[in-house]
Amino acid sequence: MLGKNKKQNPTESELEILQVLWQSGPSSVRTVNEKLNENREVGYTTTLKIMQIMTEKGLVTRNTDSRTHIYSSAAKEQETQSTLLENFIEKTYRGSAMKLIMQALGKEDATSEELAELKDIIDKIERKNN
Repeated sequence: MLGKNKKQNPTESELEILQVLWQSGPSSVRTVNEKLNENREVGYTTTLKIMQIMTEKGLVTRNTDSRTHIYSSAAKEQETQSTLLENFIEKTYRGSAMKLIMQALGKEDATSEELAELKDIIDKIERKNN
């Protein structure tokens, strides 16, 4: 579905801002900037510029009813995560989710709770396919 109004994938900096908005809800630039500065120093004008670009890209909406503009995420968290994951799997693992899972499982020891959760997911998929 191509078109002029199609939302673009967020950059790394834009994704950080979206994560703040997903967690905190509609926020001012100052609030978003303060949250970003908890992890690393980001200038207010940098945050403002990125959020203005995000508005143009359709990733956020801006409410200008009050003196302080309030930004909200226009991108849904789960939808964005799914799209980014699909793109990552396609580019990095040539479309094989299995290769990604095997690599992830091989990097660290999974807890018994995580393994049980994986088994539950596999059981659900098998029931759905039968």
